[in-house]
Amino acid sequence: MKKAKLQAAIVGGTPDDIEQSFYEALHNADIEQLMSCWAEEDEIVCVHPGGPRLIGPGAIRATFESMFANGSVQAHPQRIHKVVSLACAVHHLVERVEIITPQGAKQAFVIATNVYQKMPQGWRMVAHHASPGTPNDSADFDLKPTLLH
Repeated sequence: MKKAKLQAAIVGGTPDDIEQSFYEALHNADIEQLMSCWAEEDEIVCVHPGGPRLIGPGAIRATFESMFANGSVQAHPQRIHKVVSLACAVHHLVERVEIITPQGAKQAFVIATNVYQKMPQGWRMVAHHASPGTPNDSADFDLKPTLLH
């Protein structure tokens, strides 16, 4: 039953469905599920914290395969801010990442932007850009202008 639900989310669904499937794939180190979240386009792009820009499904797959060789990635999306239009959705969020160190479990924070585009097959990720964050990133600062133009 779970497999059927996952397939339905990947085939159609919403940007939220694809994002949930993406983070589930990270948690399970499932490269096939993770790549099914991405658009099948040569122009897709991924940037990991401190890493180079990866363009295309081959480069993206290779880097996630390398990460999964060391185990799963326990990244938990939080504080999601969404901008959605008819064919594009941008999710800006904080990833709380659980890291095992010789001193025990630690938490790291990553600032990420996930971009989804509506394709003939449904919504797909076209960009994932992540930067190192700090524990302060777990709080939002909403600076609204005091003067409306």
